[in-house]
Amino acid sequence: MTDFAVPENTVVTATAELLTRVRRQTPLVQCITNDVVVNFTANVLLAVGAAPAMVDIPEESGGFAQAAGGVLINLGTPHAERRAAMEVAAVSAQQAGTPWVLDPVAIGALPVRTELAHRLYDVGPTIVRGNASEILALAGAGAGGRGVDATSTVGDAVRAAGEIAQKTGGVVAVSGPVDLITDGRRSVRLANGHVWLTRVTGGGCALGAVMAAFAAVESDTFAATTAAVLVYTVAAEQAAAVAGGPGSFAVAFLDALASVTGDDVERRARVS
Repeated sequence: MTDFAVPENTVVTATAELLTRVRRQTPLVQCITNDVVVNFTANVLLAVGAAPAMVDIPEESGGFAQAAGGVLINLGTPHAERRAAMEVAAVSAQQAGTPWVLDPVAIGALPVRTELAHRLYDVGPTIVRGNASEILALAGAGAGGRGVDATSTVGDAVRAAGEIAQKTGGVVAVSGPVDLITDGRRSVRLANGHVWLTRVTGGGCALGAVMAAFAAVESDTFAATTAAVLVYTVAAEQAAAVAGGPGSFAVAFLDALASVTGDDVERRARVS
């Protein structure tokens, strides 16, 4: 495959435009996510300018996925009914052309979520978002990390990310100190963010919902995913500058998401 890095000015310009579009269009994002992050995820979506809908029962999830602008499927707490809702929603979203994000939380060592992740992977997610160990496990090249924590580096997962992107025809975002986003042809690395995102429950999971919101307003999924990560991580840096620790950071982060601008992105973006 041909893989080339996208220029920084292209990324920054697209991000500013897509942030404006999200706030103008207020996309509806269906979230089938884990128990411990529901409230934070909803607040993150509201802050960035989208509208959350936590529709996660099988009888409703399919129809809603067809009507929503984007869908997040997060495997953090995959109870039986929620697993069924995820599979119904994924198939319905795929059939309707609704962009959907798969976040294969903690797959590899745990059998129920690992099997579910591979079934969802076969449906063809628009975006896959995970840490390096999760991406390797999804590609069949690793045994997973330590629970939700990665034991592999982003560099270790570059090949696996490209393979997943080629199979799905979508985009893979690998989180780490420097995030990698690839569609198998284009790639970008973003060095923004702050360690306190890893010390707030939902700091990573909510990003998948923001990706769904940006994909809802932009058909170029690579551009949408890159913009979502950049807005999110720049806002994290702004929040950390005024916070005293993880607790105040969580509040400041919501404020920063609501106020971050294209100019802020241009000043802070670290793109390679």
